Amino acid sequence: MPNFYCAYCGHRSPNIPALTSGACPKSPNGKHIPYEGSEKSTYTCKYCGIKSPHISTLTAGNCPKNPVGKHHFPTL
Repeated sequence: MPNFYCAYCGHRSPNIPALTSGACPKSPNGKHIPYEGSEKSTYTCKYCGIKSPHISTLTAGNCPKNPVGKHHFPTL
């Protein structure tokens, strides 16, 4: 059974309604936004290239090359 992740914080949920009903402190609208890509073995920041095996680890860090200051990865 697939898991669903928030694109901004990496929170994992077994279904989309459960994911999107929760609050996300990193999302622009305050709600978890589903990551629309498939699960991967490694996620890469599109600004600095740092890699992490977990979305939550990647999005928790600061990125010196992103104007917003957080690591970000393409969602598709």
